[in-house]
Amino acid sequence: MKNKFFDALWTLFLNKESRRQLIRYGIVGIAHNSVGYFVYLFITWLGVDPKIVVGVSYPLAMLVSYLGNKKYTFHHQGGITKSSVRFLLAHAVSYCINLLMLYICVDLLHYPHQLVQLAAIFVCAAFLFVTLKLFVFAGQATAQESTHAGNRSIQ
Repeated sequence: MKNKFFDALWTLFLNKESRRQLIRYGIVGIAHNSVGYFVYLFITWLGVDPKIVVGVSYPLAMLVSYLGNKKYTFHHQGGITKSSVRFLLAHAVSYCINLLMLYICVDLLHYPHQLVQLAAIFVCAAFLFVTLKLFVFAGQATAQESTHAGNRSIQ
């Protein structure tokens, strides 16, 4: 059992292709989350409730993320129907995690919403990377990793 766990962990995070995907995911994520966070700060500064701002900005961020991660991070060549439905499901769970963090940390524990939302970006990003790799774009990522592994064997 331990060997399977460590093999899965190695495949997920430590092999060369996964590291490349993680770096590309980080580039896409930094770009869209930086803009999103500053828009969040500005709109909440105007007096809009943080949970409403997240609710309005999330769909736009999802579109940018889908396009960037489909094309750039995972080089997914498959159709958009299956991957977009899975992507929406992954983001729905991520959205719930984000709202739950805001509710617990801001409403119940009274932490500053700016810091909680900043932490939520990282928590949701980690969840989404694993979900995109293993669920949303899994078939394509696996095929690419096999191709890269085969090319290394030939060289």
